[in-house]
Amino acid sequence: LHRSMMHLVKLAVGVRDVAHLRALQTARAKTDPPLRHRTRTAPKRADDVCSGGSIYWVIQGALCVRQRIRKIVPDTMQDGSACAGLVLGRRLVRVAARPMRPFQGWRYLDPQDAPPDITDGTDAGLPPALSAELRGLGLL
Repeated sequence: LHRSMMHLVKLAVGVRDVAHLRALQTARAKTDPPLRHRTRTAPKRADDVCSGGSIYWVIQGALCVRQRIRKIVPDTMQDGSACAGLVLGRRLVRVAARPMRPFQGWRYLDPQDAPPDITDGTDAGLPPALSAELRGLGLL
């Protein structure tokens, strides 16, 4: 069978900016390793997600950063209920920011629809008003 890579998109609820996400994850990795995000619904396409996929985080209404999903493991929520643990790489990679409306849970993101990584510190051609607003929020 041919495996095709797939990404996930998830809202980072309560996260102010990328620096805040990094700080939260650094603390969590120390107190409850390995670094992972718990989700009640496991992706049916787990093999595709684990073959090079990333989780793209939506922070303050903009999809703006991603990190590699290393593997998906059975896990347990704080209330004892079963869930899936998305074991994450530590590196946060900024991507060309894109506004995104709130949604529940996570969504699949096809690789061809994923925003490009930002490697040179630019805002990847965003409209000036959006770029200024995102920069003001600390997202660029």
